[in-house]
Amino acid sequence: MKTSILSLLFIFIISGSSAQTETAVYKTIVDKFELNYNNDNYDSIFFMFDANMQNALPLEKTNEFLTGLKAQAGQITKRQFIKYANGTVAVYKTNFEQALFTLNISLDNNSKINGLFIKPFVDETQPKLLRNTTKLILPFKDEWTVIWGGDTKELNYHVVSPAQKNAFDIVITDAKGNSYKTDGKTNEDYYAFGKELIAPCDGEVVLVVDGVKDNIPGQMNTFNVGGNTVIIKTANKEFLVLCHFKHQSIKVKEGQKIKQGELLGLCGNTGNSSEAHLHFHIQNIEDLNTATGVKCYFEKLSVNGQVKQDYSPIKNEKIKN
Repeated sequence: MKTSILSLLFIFIISGSSAQTETAVYKTIVDKFELNYNNDNYDSIFFMFDANMQNALPLEKTNEFLTGLKAQAGQITKRQFIKYANGTVAVYKTNFEQALFTLNISLDNNSKINGLFIKPFVDETQPKLLRNTTKLILPFKDEWTVIWGGDTKELNYHVVSPAQKNAFDIVITDAKGNSYKTDGKTNEDYYAFGKELIAPCDGEVVLVVDGVKDNIPGQMNTFNVGGNTVIIKTANKEFLVLCHFKHQSIKVKEGQKIKQGELLGLCGNTGNSSEAHLHFHIQNIEDLNTATGVKCYFEKLSVNGQVKQDYSPIKNEKIKN
């Protein structure tokens, strides 16, 4: 499962009031920014910048950035003022059509924008979890291969996503390192397709999505990013997310209490997926849009043939219970 993050920081002046209610000046300017953004009037936004902003982000780059943001996130649908940070930086929880971002804007004394920062929204009131405390087994049988996993971009492209930053993508490979038997043109040709996925621990099923059809290998469904999905809530309030199940293969229901090792469904190729694989990560709340990822450790597993305890796998490692 793959997402990208667009962010930009140009803060030049930090001074002024510590008030925590939105002023009329800020509301007027940010309303105008939103209107111009939604109507693709990017030149007009450029002329809302002060001279320093215009120098740092010329017209061509302003258009490039906002065009890219629109392509990824869509139009702004809702905006909520949160607070002022560092004096004059107004912080807004901003709903876009396909994303939830924090929009930070600062103004100079002439009501010109001298700072703009857009990043994924993180709810500061969320529970903070650094790692799982629940003892987990791997959510599959036999030996699988981690194709994305770890704490750097080189090991794991998920690190740029707040919710998925500690995620794993896992497949089954053969002695040659291939994840398919012949040419990889059909789902059935992939070793992982149709393999059983099991519960890593006891818990409660809090979300089930099971109506998404499997992709043709190489073609991805970016509308239903996770595809068929199961989220399990542990007794320690960790939320385990398993994605890309085979169409209509999920065997559990929302609200169901499950035991470790219980069959959840079959591995598939649904959602933003180019081939049959399992996407697995832990987050601190149920909501995929606003959650923060949690570092995942498994209690005891075999890694490249060696037993490891309390271990978090990384890219290219072969793992099994």
